[in-house]
Amino acid sequence: QVPPAESGGGSVQAGGSLRLSCAHSKFVAGALCLVWFRQAPGKEREAVASLYSYGTMADYAASVNGRFTISRDNANNLVYLQMDSLQPEDTGVYYCAQGPARVGGRPCVNPDPRLFGPWGQGTQVTVSS
Repeated sequence: QVPPAESGGGSVQAGGSLRLSCAHSKFVAGALCLVWFRQAPGKEREAVASLYSYGTMADYAASVNGRFTISRDNANNLVYLQMDSLQPEDTGVYYCAQGPARVGGRPCVNPDPRLFGPWGQGTQVTVSS
């Protein structure tokens, strides 16, 4: 139960890009979903990108679809989030976590953050207009 370490956040202007990195101590065999979450000020934590631990499948929240790309480096237990065309509404603290697939439906769609963890400190992303 070692929390992951997020990095790569920063402050950018709208339209800019950032690449976040998440260093896991290991990829847990039972964790089928590798997920980036974010939490905007005053809002609940929400999933923005999910990567399946098997195959090449990935899911994205509608708000970031086409702008964010999730990927991983299996050899180094890393998960990345490439964020392009950033908008002010993307502002928030970004967290990575791994956890179980949902029962029924597409396995990693809309994962419940309450079922994921452990949680690191996250990395702040601030997008100004």
